[in-house]
Amino acid sequence: MPKEYGTVISTLEGPSTRRFSFVINRDATVRRGQFVQLETEDGKLIGRVADILKTNRYFMRPESVKEYEASGKRMDEIFPVNDWEYLVADASALGVFGGNGFVDSSFPPSPGTKVAEPETDIITRFFGLDDSGLHIGKLSHHDISARLNMTRLLQKHLAILAISGAGKSFLTSVIIEELLSREPGEGIAVIVVDTHGEYTSFAEDGKFSARARVFPSREVQIGLPNISSYAIAEFSPDISAAQRRELAKVMSGLKRKNKHYGMAELIDAIDESDDIKAATKDVLVSTLEELRMTGLFGASDYPALDELARQGMLSVIDVSDIIDIKAKQMIVGYLARKLFNARKNGVIPPFVLVVEEAHQFVPEQARKEIALSRGIITTIAREGRKFNASLCLISQRPIQLSTTALSQCNTHIILRITNPYDLKHIGESSEGLTRDVLRQISSLPVGTGIIVGEAVNHPLLVRIRKRNSKASQKGISMEQAAREFHERVSQKSKDAKSFM
Repeated sequence: MPKEYGTVISTLEGPSTRRFSFVINRDATVRRGQFVQLETEDGKLIGRVADILKTNRYFMRPESVKEYEASGKRMDEIFPVNDWEYLVADASALGVFGGNGFVDSSFPPSPGTKVAEPETDIITRFFGLDDSGLHIGKLSHHDISARLNMTRLLQKHLAILAISGAGKSFLTSVIIEELLSREPGEGIAVIVVDTHGEYTSFAEDGKFSARARVFPSREVQIGLPNISSYAIAEFSPDISAAQRRELAKVMSGLKRKNKHYGMAELIDAIDESDDIKAATKDVLVSTLEELRMTGLFGASDYPALDELARQGMLSVIDVSDIIDIKAKQMIVGYLARKLFNARKNGVIPPFVLVVEEAHQFVPEQARKEIALSRGIITTIAREGRKFNASLCLISQRPIQLSTTALSQCNTHIILRITNPYDLKHIGESSEGLTRDVLRQISSLPVGTGIIVGEAVNHPLLVRIRKRNSKASQKGISMEQAAREFHERVSQKSKDAKSFM
């Protein structure tokens, strides 16, 4: 039998079709955010506890309390105050389960109705959980697994939002584990843009190493013969239309010679051309020299498409050693376009592109020349669901993230956020977040998140499960970093003395 939590009471505001209050039984444990169930004329009503109040009739008149306490005695020494202390829960009515499924509450519960623990099957159906879905964790305050349908979670894109240290990368690792654990033929390709080297540990973990591969940024190459002058112009938006036409002619000439050329050969060909005006030539050579200095351009692409997007496999693009944000954006922009075009043509399997620090790659208010990857990521956000090309955007500063891209992420998983501007932005962009749920975000403990949007029927508070994969070794404590630095300095000093 479901555990009984308490009894609905009558207040000045209710019960109503939207809210109700109930006095909590002395032997029951009820917490804010917990779900409850009660019978109504329309069916079984599911509610969420929005707040809990304590009341005691002996302490309702402050002047009386002051007078009695002034006598030198405590109130509990004069009156049976403990017998008159009650907990009252204020709850929101979420929906009613009847003969035709779930509908909005259209009739209030009656005072005196018993409030109980919700049935597992009803709560699972109410939130649209999937027994064969991705196991993210458990519902807060309930022993019910939060299993999310993969299509509902990812097809219309996912955003994971939280302050630094709240568990974004941990949650993302859990999702990756679930995606890599799908049955053969049911998995998708997972490509991660790793800005801090936090996902490279998958390739070092015996449980996942056969399905994970890391591509360091120093090995990533953009094959010049595979791209057009228009693509180069996207890397350098200052190139004029006339300069791009001249560049296209030279590139076309190199291709006709079936020449596998890199940036140095392209620069030489422009420099040696007699058909290009000197002023145009100087600008082009200067622009291409800047691109050559990034070290990203070569005669062929690396990684190749069949290495980058493998069904049921993980590819980690490790850009943690790159300081220049423009170089990072060039890598992400090029690979994202390459993946999207290949998916539209059915060349690669369905994929999810996970972008850490997404506000760096698809910013809201940056100039075009320092937002090189924004265009293609926004395009995938708008059109990707038609081709099962999905995005997972992760950010600690949602207010700096492109509104267009964020609005196209139909599921948000929100961990702790304290910045009031970010909270306001999330409240405006996340459909279904009520004020009482929004207020909880700034006080969420590490490892707890709110899921809202396409993946669930109603906002859901979840405790993220433990990881099965090896944790990254790059994030160490300040104390450990200080000890390691001291040991290195001491060792260098000893080595220097030994050579003297």
